[in-house]
Amino acid sequence: MALSKEHRLALLLNHIVVFYVTLALVFSGGVCARILTMQRPSSGSSVSAVFAFGDSTVDTGNNDYINTPTKGNVPPYGKDFVNHIPTGRFSNGRLIPDLIAAHYGVKELLPPYLDPALSTEDLTTGVCFGSAGSGYDPLTGQRIQNVLSMEKQLQYFKEYTKRLEMAIGKNRTRNIINGALFVISSGTNDFIINYYGLPFRRQSFTPQMYRQFILAHVKNFTQTLLNQGARRIAVVGLAPMGCLPVVININSGNPFRDRGCIEKFSSVARNYNTMLQRELGKMEKSFRSLGVVIGYIDIYNSVVRMIKAPHSFGFEDVDSGCCGTGIIKVSFSCNMNSYVCPNASKHLFWDSVHPTERAYSVVFHAQLPSFDAILKGI
Repeated sequence: MALSKEHRLALLLNHIVVFYVTLALVFSGGVCARILTMQRPSSGSSVSAVFAFGDSTVDTGNNDYINTPTKGNVPPYGKDFVNHIPTGRFSNGRLIPDLIAAHYGVKELLPPYLDPALSTEDLTTGVCFGSAGSGYDPLTGQRIQNVLSMEKQLQYFKEYTKRLEMAIGKNRTRNIINGALFVISSGTNDFIINYYGLPFRRQSFTPQMYRQFILAHVKNFTQTLLNQGARRIAVVGLAPMGCLPVVININSGNPFRDRGCIEKFSSVARNYNTMLQRELGKMEKSFRSLGVVIGYIDIYNSVVRMIKAPHSFGFEDVDSGCCGTGIIKVSFSCNMNSYVCPNASKHLFWDSVHPTERAYSVVFHAQLPSFDAILKGI
C-alpha cells in the first residue's frame, strides 16, 4: 500500500532524529564507561547543583539506558569529547549543561541520571534528566520517539530527591535543590516533528492554539519544579527552527543552491518565544516573594547572529552539518559511515539538527549575563 506524501514526510522526520543507530549495540560496553571527570564545587560557587530537563540539546546520555532508537552513543558523535568517546550527547563534544556546570565550578560534566554507576557525590552536584526526542507535548516523547517524556523526567526528579534524602538527609537535600540552577530546554520536536511533521495535532489545533497548548505544559512543568523546591529556573526558548539544515533540506525549492532559512518555521519560533517570555514574566512575578527567579534564555537571536555574521565567530559553514552529507543524498543521519568534516569548530551544526560544541559555547557565553542574573536574583 503506497504511503501518502504526508506519511512519507513523517517517517523521514522521525529518521532524522533517530540518526541511524542500529550499530549502537556494538558499543554497549564502551558507552557505559563513565567519563564524568567530576570536580568538587568551588568554595565560592553560587550554584549548589545543576539540573537539566528537556530534549537532545541537554541529554547527556539518558537515552543510552532506555529502549529507544534515538541514541547518540555511536561514532562519530563525541568526536571531540574526552577521549573521543560517544556518550549519548548529540554533538561532537559538550552540551550547554556541561558548560554551565563547569563555568560555575560545580563539576566538569553533567552526568545522565540513568547512569547506574552514579555515586552519591555525583548526585549531590546535579544530574541531567533530559531525553533526546522529547518534548512538552506528551505525544512527542512517548508515542513518536519512545523516549522520556517531560512528565517522566519529573518523575525521575522526584525519585532523585527521595534517593538523595536517604543518602544525605532531608535538610541537606532541600538546601541543594534550593541553591541549584534548573535548566529546561525543549519544544523544537513538538513543532518540527509532532505538529508540522505529523497530522494528528494539526487536526485539532491551529498554530496559535498549539503554541498555547505547549505553553500550558511549560507552565505546569515549571510549577511542578517550584513545588519540589526549585528556586532558580532558566527556560530556554526555541532556536530559529527554519535555519536547521534538515528543515532547509526538506522545504527549500533547491536545497543544493538555496540554503537560506525557511521563514515559516522561524516565525513560529519567534511568536512562541514572545509568548513564552510574557508567561514566564507573569509566573515569576507571582512567586517573587518566595525568592523565585525564572529567566528566559534567548537562544534564537544568539543563533541568528552566528548565521548573519559567521566569520565573526570563526564559522565557515552555517547551513549544513559537519557530519553527514549536509544536503539530501543518502540520508540526514550521522553515523559511522558518514562523511565528517576535518574541523567541526568551523561549523555551526554538527549534524542536520544539532549544533557543534563550538556553537553551543558561543550561545552559552552570549547568554551568560542571563544565567548570572537568574543566579543573582536580578
